[in-house]
Amino acid sequence: MAPIALEPEDHSRDAAFNKAMHGKSAASKGGLASMFNKDRSAHKAASEDYWRHWDDKLAGTETEEARRAEYATLTRHYYNLATDLYEYGWGSCFHFCRFAYGEGFYQAIARHEHYLAHMMQMREGMRVLDVGCGVGGPAREIAKFTGAKIVGLNNNDYQIERATHYAAKEGLSSQLSFTKGDFMQMSFPSESFDAVYAIEATVHAPSLEGVYSQIYRVLKPGGVFGVYEWLMTEAYNNEDPHHREIRLGIEQGDGISNMVKISEGLKAIRAAGFNLEVAQDLADSSDARPWYYPLDGDLTMASSLGDLVTIARMTRVGRFIAHGAVGWLERFGLAPKGTRKTADSLGLAADCLVAGGKENLFTPMYLMIARKPAA
Repeated sequence: MAPIALEPEDHSRDAAFNKAMHGKSAASKGGLASMFNKDRSAHKAASEDYWRHWDDKLAGTETEEARRAEYATLTRHYYNLATDLYEYGWGSCFHFCRFAYGEGFYQAIARHEHYLAHMMQMREGMRVLDVGCGVGGPAREIAKFTGAKIVGLNNNDYQIERATHYAAKEGLSSQLSFTKGDFMQMSFPSESFDAVYAIEATVHAPSLEGVYSQIYRVLKPGGVFGVYEWLMTEAYNNEDPHHREIRLGIEQGDGISNMVKISEGLKAIRAAGFNLEVAQDLADSSDARPWYYPLDGDLTMASSLGDLVTIARMTRVGRFIAHGAVGWLERFGLAPKGTRKTADSLGLAADCLVAGGKENLFTPMYLMIARKPAA
């Protein structure tokens, strides 16, 4: 694989685009309500820039190299388009989790975050970096759970604004801060964090070794890195068209330039210099309900009436109804053109995620706990 040519950062350009597209919607309730406040021309530009990487490209002809070369723009525009839909369907913590018997959806989400913090031995007084922090849901939960001070890194201005808004709303502004930046070329000084974590975010990197090397650099000697990584399993066969269709569907619907197998992820973290202490596929378990159940449509697995409502939005029927509603809103000019296309893409990704989970081709929670040598 050829070396990655990093995209030059232009924070002024990104801030101007964010202001043009999102306006003041970052301070609104979120979800579908936020979508009505977008600038139509800016939304169209973001949509066209994202979809040029995918339209008319089949599983055998996708341009992975082009997507890797423009990873930052690809990810930034993906979240410009998808963030409000994520919050509508999933909440403010954009990740999967394991489910224990009788455990509620949001309870399980929080436990998944607590488990990572526990495995990393996070505690009060530590300075911690959240790589790819989204709208700050996990950072808020982990800050409250551990007492650590957390810096969130994100290359999407809209998500940073929403994360900052939520932190202030929950009285966590003194414990949380959010910084604009590309995780492939972090601006933080070397050896400036006690711990670093990433929850289903570094999959957006064009090179896992590249992002892990940046994390290694900003960690203090003896510091710990914990990650839930999206990876294809060793059962994945890149020569199998069906396997490739599943992988491409996940990548297209989730703004990913190129996913790799577990063995490549392990190789990347060691090549970055880390001592790997834990490596475990948490999706490969005998839990009461599989990690993908919210997307699979089996409402009998919901543990409460509240969960039933939450999960119903994510099923195929729920997505079909929402997509139809978004289509009408778009037709009458209440939602920006391209919103339904993004929603449909998320639906395709959901189906491919379920297929990848059922066929043991994909995991969204390969846990790696690694440590930077003390000397």
